[in-house]
Amino acid sequence: MRQQTHKRGRFTNKTVAIVAALALGGGGAALVAANASAHGDKGGSGRHGTVAAKAGTIQCPDVGQKLSGVPAKARPEVDKNLAELDNQVAEAYRRMNQRQGSSDAVLSQLNDERSRTLHTIGSAMGGDGSRLRGMTDCRWQEVATAAGGGKGRFGRPPGGRQQGGNQQGDGQQGGEGANEVPGNAGGQAGNGPSQDDFVDITKVQPNVQQPPRAQQNGSTGTFTTDCGVGDPALRNSDNVIVAPGVGNGAHHTHDYVGNDSNDAFADNRTFEQGGTSCANGDKSTYYWPVVRAQDGKDEADADQLGGGQEGNVGTILTPKSSTIEFKGNPRSKVTAMPKFLRIITGDAKAFTGGDANANASWSCTGFEDRQLTDKYPLCPEGSSVTRTFDFQSCWDGKNTDSANHRDHVAFAAEDGSCPNGFRAIPQLVNTITYDVPANTPFAVDGFPEQLHKPITDHDDFINVMSDDLMNKAVDCINSGKQCG
Repeated sequence: MRQQTHKRGRFTNKTVAIVAALALGGGGAALVAANASAHGDKGGSGRHGTVAAKAGTIQCPDVGQKLSGVPAKARPEVDKNLAELDNQVAEAYRRMNQRQGSSDAVLSQLNDERSRTLHTIGSAMGGDGSRLRGMTDCRWQEVATAAGGGKGRFGRPPGGRQQGGNQQGDGQQGGEGANEVPGNAGGQAGNGPSQDDFVDITKVQPNVQQPPRAQQNGSTGTFTTDCGVGDPALRNSDNVIVAPGVGNGAHHTHDYVGNDSNDAFADNRTFEQGGTSCANGDKSTYYWPVVRAQDGKDEADADQLGGGQEGNVGTILTPKSSTIEFKGNPRSKVTAMPKFLRIITGDAKAFTGGDANANASWSCTGFEDRQLTDKYPLCPEGSSVTRTFDFQSCWDGKNTDSANHRDHVAFAAEDGSCPNGFRAIPQLVNTITYDVPANTPFAVDGFPEQLHKPITDHDDFINVMSDDLMNKAVDCINSGKQCG
């Protein structure tokens, strides 16, 4: 582990105060601040007042994650209608924001629309939709936020590398300078993040487990590819894996590296014919939600779907670096990934749908021994924010995708073993770093109902390596070399 040599900056009080201001929001429907109140300090201690608010979010069952056994010929129709379910939630937020009816009326209309779409999905799958009947009802879930820090909605790290540590901060409130909010940092769209979403990384206990020792047949090499940090001109709010053929299928903006032809309408032939930002000719596509500084400034998409219209606001931060590395398995050799294999790690709907698939992690350079899944880190001066995505490293040996985009791949067990019927493949690990402006909170883009929670972070990958390049990677990893 790297020695921690970064000088501690005077960031905590001011930054926590700025984040506290976000709890008041700015008029968005996802964070309802009508019950907000300010309480002055009556004890004469000189502390500035704290803020409390009530936040709420629409919670709907995540139909996509429950689907299995969808016939291949039904996939296009099912995918299109799954994307329509997301459109319906986003439209419900728009109606609430513009006060087009009471919240009960908006939810009633949403559930009626949802029921019809679920029936269409059921029909496409060759049934009457009865198997989806329990996934109709959406409801309003109140979420408490306060200007005193404290425990987030998810009190435990959901698994693997994050377990065994304390992720919570000390609950420190803004002290001296707490009202010094630069610019328009408190005037966001009103749907997050909240103060509870941030923690001082220096107050987090180390929690990263040591990897298992490699066995005799293990594969210990690494293969690294340099694909840059993304071209702003290629950003879009599509998601070709989850919502192929549907514009704005992600409802948030992605950064892309690798293949330069990734949008909602790309197919395997499009990817084969595309160019790439990768120095070794890798035409794979790697994409993830952008991170925005919550600085009150407008981006080019401030008035667009996927951007400001859906609560994704602030200056998009260009990554400082993006490291794409493929690793081996401690128990066995790895086998080549099939071309056009699709993998999603993390879960864009983990806040409302549960944290079973939430595994992306946040940290700071110099503090990599402490990883967070449900908090954004406040880093000291000289330290950069990091996002780490560990992808699934076991494949079923048959399918390049599955109906819920998860069943065809799996994570290895702690000892490196794959589930029965699965085989080890090179594990993609993507680490992205950002230099966040001083005293400026930040947040990952997301679906409007997810309130920009850090636990919703995720990353997507489609393998478009040539057979020669994939075989080179496999040989490198299996022989214990470090290549790239």
